[in-house]
Amino acid sequence: MAADSWDDVNERTKAVWKADTTPFERVYAIVEGTHGGQPAARIAERALVSEPTARQHCKTLVNTGFAETESDGQTTLYKRNSDRVLDARIRELRNEATRDEILDGIERMKREIREYQDRYDVVTPEALARELEADEGGWDDLSAWRTTRTNLAVAQAALAYDEASHQLTA
Repeated sequence: MAADSWDDVNERTKAVWKADTTPFERVYAIVEGTHGGQPAARIAERALVSEPTARQHCKTLVNTGFAETESDGQTTLYKRNSDRVLDARIRELRNEATRDEILDGIERMKREIREYQDRYDVVTPEALARELEADEGGWDDLSAWRTTRTNLAVAQAALAYDEASHQLTA
């Protein structure tokens, strides 16, 4: 496929997205996918809106607690609220898995982490990252280890939340 065809596909996709969504929905979608902060100008560009419109919707998202700001010198950066993301992941896990399934998952993830520790003779993924060479294997394991560690923390938090809920209602 020629580069021009890809440009046409991208432009068509943007046009459909713009026609099928409101400016607020597009800004929301961009902020929702933002891990690191972005200035309103970049959000506007990606959301296909003007910078003032992006700034207005970002402020609304901050006021509702969905987004948060950080400062980069003179520039305000907007990003999704990490606490809300964590709360949503915990709630989703509690709704989709039983207590026993969560416990089984925790044990499985602990085993996986011990396997990484034994395989690389390090305690944390950060220690592994310091030891790996740029062209050396192990980078996929490093990424999987970090993901497993994050998922383990979420599962443990869901279990703790569940236990606290039961204690409060007892």
